Amino acid sequence: MTRAVLAAVLVLSTALPGWSAEGRDVTFPSGSETVHAVLYVPAGKGPFPAVVVVHEWWGLVGWVKDQAAKLADAGYVALAVDLYRGRTARQPDEAHELMRGLPEDRAVRDLLAATKFLRSRADVKKTAVGAIGWCMGGGYAFMLAVNDPRLAAAVINYGHLSEEKATLQKIHAHVLGIFGGQDRGIPVADVKKFEEQMKALGKSVEIVIYPDAGHAFENPNNKDGYRESDAADAWKRTQAFLAKELKGK
Repeated sequence: MTRAVLAAVLVLSTALPGWSAEGRDVTFPSGSETVHAVLYVPAGKGPFPAVVVVHEWWGLVGWVKDQAAKLADAGYVALAVDLYRGRTARQPDEAHELMRGLPEDRAVRDLLAATKFLRSRADVKKTAVGAIGWCMGGGYAFMLAVNDPRLAAAVINYGHLSEEKATLQKIHAHVLGIFGGQDRGIPVADVKKFEEQMKALGKSVEIVIYPDAGHAFENPNNKDGYRESDAADAWKRTQAFLAKELKGK
């Protein structure tokens, strides 16, 4: 093998994902429509806890699928839902257009259909279904917690929140919120108000703020804002939270 070929092999091998779960396309009904998602199932015998995985404003792209595969390798049935009906974006203006064009009621309905789909599966623990999302998806993970009283856990990564008592009162899930201290779209003051209101209502909430991080700091495709050490710590906290709230159910 020549040095050039060997070097190419090494580059390809280091670029391969470090997880084994493979996704398969699935569909399920949402009202009169059909939703597409990618399902990842752990190796071994279930039933397993499950997580609805909600994408950023870019759509159901590779990085989101990678997170779902990592969750499956950690022992969760992971369902990465396509809220954009097959569309994705490469540029921020495209992503902004897709996000603004997504009807909120349809997105919530799709996510409720996703939890129903997971609970219908024999390999899923019905009482151990959670959700995780980033950016736009973090906001929708929050909305799913508001609208699905059976949701056991929600991980909100720099997603929009609410401080309204009537809204927060509907949440029964345990909540982990992960935010950046330099996020101009979601001020720390708003996050702290959310935390205070949740605690005042007797809700289970844990908030982590990374002081030097901005928005979308967990995604390495965010070249200007990715923070490797903070992202690794956030994933470690996510894993510990989901294990505590879902694996013991």
